[in-house]
Amino acid sequence: MIVAEQKPLPDLKRMMKGKKKVLAVGCGTCVSVCFAGGKKETEGLAKALSTAAAVDGETLEVEVRTVQRQCVKEFIEPLSEEVEEYDAVLSLACGVGVQTMAERNPKTRVLPGLDTQFMGEPTETGVWEERCVGCGNCVLEYTGGLCPITRCPKQLFNGPCGGAEDGMCEVDTSIPCVWTKIWDNSDNLDLMDSLMDFRPPQDWSTSRSGGLRRTVVRDDLVQPFAVGVGPPLKDVGEPALKPSKGATAVAETDNREGTVPDN
Repeated sequence: MIVAEQKPLPDLKRMMKGKKKVLAVGCGTCVSVCFAGGKKETEGLAKALSTAAAVDGETLEVEVRTVQRQCVKEFIEPLSEEVEEYDAVLSLACGVGVQTMAERNPKTRVLPGLDTQFMGEPTETGVWEERCVGCGNCVLEYTGGLCPITRCPKQLFNGPCGGAEDGMCEVDTSIPCVWTKIWDNSDNLDLMDSLMDFRPPQDWSTSRSGGLRRTVVRDDLVQPFAVGVGPPLKDVGEPALKPSKGATAVAETDNREGTVPDN
């Protein structure tokens, strides 16, 4: 899931400067799970901002709405008629949700209430750890399902660096050495032989460094390929990529969250 944190209150107060009426929009999916931008967090932040403004001798009205997913246009569509009534929208979604909201409402300033952190896993109550950077060329087949790109600070591909001690990372002694974990479990997964094979450098052209990424689903709801910056969709290949009228699945996704195009 995408993990985010609320921006510091001073930063949010700066964004609200000069504004009288703001719509705070929460998101009920990823950022709700990590207690950053769900209904309760959005309501709490709205009260904090109004109170902070009152302390400064100003008046700020903050109304609250929460949608299931801000990254999907259909979910934010019901807000479109009222958004223009506000001086700004404070989006408590990940960066994808903020951009979806901004593109759908170009006449209203949309401000980010959160800092998007990473894609992660809850490892214990109230703790999320990064597990994936979306490199676009997954190597988990070779490493027993544990990612050396995300979980090794040195991003080593061919075994540990030799600096680990008692199974803990040399760079950050508070985290386990992922390569120690990979090797310790290699017998159970019959990985020993494949781990001895040399892995070439990662193809980073499939990562964010390769530019804007896009995944395409055909009319028959098959996902045949993913492309980076390049030819327009209509020139990418056959069959034609125009969604059928009955298709309800995602027809185009950019980066890490899905956005459903208008039919």
